[in-house]
Amino acid sequence: MNRPMLVEKMVDVIKKLPGVGPKMAERLSYHILKMPENEVEKLLDSIQKARQRIKSCSSCYNLSEQDPCPICSDTSREKRILCVVETPQDLIAVGKVKEYNGLYFVLGGALSPLEAVGPKDIRIDKLIKKLKTDNIGEVIIATDTDSKGEITAIYLAEIIKKLNIKVTRLGYGLPMGGDIEYADEVTISRAIAGRKEM
Repeated sequence: MNRPMLVEKMVDVIKKLPGVGPKMAERLSYHILKMPENEVEKLLDSIQKARQRIKSCSSCYNLSEQDPCPICSDTSREKRILCVVETPQDLIAVGKVKEYNGLYFVLGGALSPLEAVGPKDIRIDKLIKKLKTDNIGEVIIATDTDSKGEITAIYLAEIIKKLNIKVTRLGYGLPMGGDIEYADEVTISRAIAGRKEM
């Protein structure tokens, strides 16, 4: 028996979310249909408000309700250390580690020659501009340890070294091929403490 067309449309939209397959999209669609009306309204309202109010920080490109974001506005942070991450989720993961009190920069992805993602497709130019204007003494490259993250790290290190800025890479603790956003606080803490110069 076919699903109603409106449910089919819901499933098609929901399965486009990362990590959601057709079965999960179907379960979520039927769950939403069973939810009380006020809960559905809360869900829709939270999505709409987030889409309207969340923007990229003009300094680090983290998602925030204010510009500059609370991290960039925090005067107690170490302004000479910059941790470069791929996504806002990676920033949150590193941010949970109490050992790190510097600033961040969100690239918005990683280099991937196979997927035709080059330096102009992520914020490498903006990062270099920031490094030339701000008084940064060390850049910690905290890209994922998969092939895309490694390519990005090597590419960035080559460029940043030419600016006479110390470049380090997260140390041991992160498994090869792993995503930073899924690493626990202890693992990230060890990786920051054990960072190596590139």
